[in-house]
Amino acid sequence: MLTKKQKRQMSKILYSKIIPPKGFVAINLFGLIVVRKGFMLTKTSLNHEKIHTRQMIEMLFLLFYLWYVIEYLIRLIQYKGAFLEAYRNISFEREAYAMQNDLQYIKRRKTWAWRFFL
Repeated sequence: MLTKKQKRQMSKILYSKIIPPKGFVAINLFGLIVVRKGFMLTKTSLNHEKIHTRQMIEMLFLLFYLWYVIEYLIRLIQYKGAFLEAYRNISFEREAYAMQNDLQYIKRRKTWAWRFFL
């Protein structure tokens, strides 16, 4: 039996044919994890998306997306139009990729931890 706290921490997962874009398995939209139909979400991928959910909550969702887009544009310039490299170097993504294999990270993660990945 799950506690109320555990239920709140669980992410909602939706499967879709069109979201996320090809080349990606999952995307986190306002705490809703959308997985491309036909793909399995691994514990590592789920942890990656949960890290994003925590980042979004810290930044009140809209500020997260605003920062994400601005930083992505800056990284595009920095990496001379290399889309994937720009994406992988967004601070939110750097934290999520660096810590996705540590399934206990979310429990000990400090608030605003993504700032150390700027």
